[in-house]
Amino acid sequence: MYRVVLRSIIVVAPLLVAKPAISSEYGVWVDGQNMRSPYMRIYGQSMPPIGHIRFCRTYPSDCRPQNEIKDRFSLSPDRWNELVAINSLVNRIVEPVEDQELYGEVERWTYPENKGDCEDYVLLKRRMLIQRGWPASSLLITVVSDENGAGHAVMTARTGDGDYILDNKNSKILAWNKVPYRFFKRQSYRNPKRWVSLKPRTDKRRRATSSARD
Repeated sequence: MYRVVLRSIIVVAPLLVAKPAISSEYGVWVDGQNMRSPYMRIYGQSMPPIGHIRFCRTYPSDCRPQNEIKDRFSLSPDRWNELVAINSLVNRIVEPVEDQELYGEVERWTYPENKGDCEDYVLLKRRMLIQRGWPASSLLITVVSDENGAGHAVMTARTGDGDYILDNKNSKILAWNKVPYRFFKRQSYRNPKRWVSLKPRTDKRRRATSSARD
């Protein structure tokens, strides 16, 4: 299905859409994060979600590290419009349904056909963008709690201009510090099977293992 809808992107992508500017208005304050920075800070390793572990068993080729680690992806106007087009398209063609209702399971991560949970939107957007030439290291599944305190998955586009959030709840792509979410962890850009924490450890002696641009 995603191969079919991908062709329609060619028509949508040339439309110019301005990137959101970083302003003085921020989302929910997140411990350990500089809300004025365009980049999230990461804090060591974290356990992958069980749904992602199972997903990688089913789709091992989609969880392999790249041979070459890419630096932050250059976000040209064409690439930005591509990001907007894919986000809008997947949000439109996939109907939101929880895993329990759809599969009879609490948690199943997979590529959606026409219905799916939040992480399924992320997986499809990620695959479609990779097929368009985006490096996997720039497209990171991210776990947050939403405005109601419920668990939620979004995709972080890790770019030279900053970290941007693609969300099935919002057709607009926002800078990470403009969404009303608390960030917990996301995929490592070095290895998609590994995850990193977005919150500082309770052990004060441990420091962030990467810079704010990682």
